[in-house]
Amino acid sequence: MCPPHGKVAMWISKILAAVAIWGTFWAILGDEALPGGNFFSILVLIYACVIAAALVELTPFPSLLGMLLVGFCLRNIPKIDVGRDIDKSWASTLRTIALVVILIRAGSGLDPNALKKVKWMALRLAFFPCVVEAAVDAVIAHFLLDFPWMWAFVMGFVFSAVSPAVVVPSMIGVQERGLGVDEGIPTLLIAACSVNDVIAISGFGIVLGMSFSNANLIYNIFHGPLELVIGVAFGVFSGVLFWFIPNKNSKNLLMYRFIMVTAFGLLATFGFRVAKFPGAGALGTLIMAFVAGIGWRHRGWTSTDYPIKGVLAKCWKVFQPLLFGLIGNAVSIENLQSGDIGIGVGMLFIGLAARLAVTFLSSFGMDFNLKEKLFITISWLPKATVQAAIGPVALDTARQENASEDVIAIATSILTFAVLSILITAPLGAAGIGLTAPILLKKSTRVDVDEDVEALESKESEKQDHHLNGVNNPAFQNSQSDVSVSEVITTKF
Repeated sequence: MCPPHGKVAMWISKILAAVAIWGTFWAILGDEALPGGNFFSILVLIYACVIAAALVELTPFPSLLGMLLVGFCLRNIPKIDVGRDIDKSWASTLRTIALVVILIRAGSGLDPNALKKVKWMALRLAFFPCVVEAAVDAVIAHFLLDFPWMWAFVMGFVFSAVSPAVVVPSMIGVQERGLGVDEGIPTLLIAACSVNDVIAISGFGIVLGMSFSNANLIYNIFHGPLELVIGVAFGVFSGVLFWFIPNKNSKNLLMYRFIMVTAFGLLATFGFRVAKFPGAGALGTLIMAFVAGIGWRHRGWTSTDYPIKGVLAKCWKVFQPLLFGLIGNAVSIENLQSGDIGIGVGMLFIGLAARLAVTFLSSFGMDFNLKEKLFITISWLPKATVQAAIGPVALDTARQENASEDVIAIATSILTFAVLSILITAPLGAAGIGLTAPILLKKSTRVDVDEDVEALESKESEKQDHHLNGVNNPAFQNSQSDVSVSEVITTKF
């Protein structure tokens, strides 16, 4: 069909854009953009991940699985292993940038009003399962894998985070279907998921910083809390600063706010890493986005009209294939030891069992029935985004610190176990939420506004027809109908 339109036109546009981008970089970089070069390998990885994600989206599983598998295959399958040509420093930098996008998106997505309503329940669901799973995994890693205690807790906190990439979209889908809405379950889980990630990322950063500290014992003891204080202080200060800069009446306000929050997030994440406080950067970026969002909502933007969410979602579409593809690409079959893999999988399931048990117990005291508590427990199963984001951080940090081979081997094992946790729990969690929601949750008793409006308009039309002989003014009839519809909408909202 000429000219092409619809999906055909979309794919032609993407292919032409890809060719143009490659051609431009070939003209600038030369051999780096040819097969065997770093940029060529990254470009192949990105587009292969995009195609794999599109195919996996046709299934009930999350698209990130396709990206992980593509990254793994491009590293380990002979003849197509172009992933081996990706420079490790490039991979580390790109993963860190993707982490910043995730943190900003998670922080800005926290609704303060919704968080106030479920704050204590959300804190319970976020804190207790996370800490218990981290402790259980750390004990297993120390005694069965001979990890030092600090590194055992590093892996414990990597495992202990719930995946917002799986939970949040799944809860939005549950909410749109009207399941558990009256009880506030989707809102509770979305809020608790974000807080859980804060705890896991904070714990991970603090313990990782202590692992590489060469200072005395007193400094090591206070290094973690100091990192926490620095991260919170940076986040609050920069977040409040963005309430006033740029001015809310500035032209291109959305663009400037996006640039400022992203630039400060990158500065914090890379800068605090150089200053030997890697956890402070991640925590500060998350808090910065949340605090900035509070002020922006009070200065014109609302929770329903929050335009920066759309911009961050588009950025995530760019960095998502990079992040998950590079994570899969970091796992080499050559480095896998069958004995350690078996212990790692066993540790994952033991930690999950402890986590789910504590999650179920934490739901007591809340006004939920047994089925709803079971659904909350199942929803706390999937792992993906945080594991993909912070899993490689330990390995990247070990290499930057010129750590010993033993430490690098431990960090590599942590990355491998993080990928395994994603491959196992992400599909189980996504499928579990989708399949059990209609069975365990109640359908909302609230009628959709559009249905009410449509029904009322139909009734008004009948009424107008019935009184047509008595009232011949069409404008009057339309006015009456409009007022009635307006009353319904006003009553609903």
